[in-house]
Amino acid sequence: MTANPAGWRASSRSQNVSSRVEVGPLRPGVAVRNSRHQDGVYLTTSAEQWRSFLTAVKTGRFDR
Repeated sequence: MTANPAGWRASSRSQNVSSRVEVGPLRPGVAVRNSRHQDGVYLTTSAEQWRSFLTAVKTGRFDR
């Protein structure tokens, strides 16, 4: 996964935040970046790993 994703998106809950996480679609996965570093520095992950991460967040696995 080395191509630049098109259509970066951020959570609607972070609209008024200057630095946020953005996600962009790649085939066959997703790219994740910090909105302050839009110069192409991002990490990539498979779609399966991204779904697992989102499930863990939604179920409170990372809550303190």
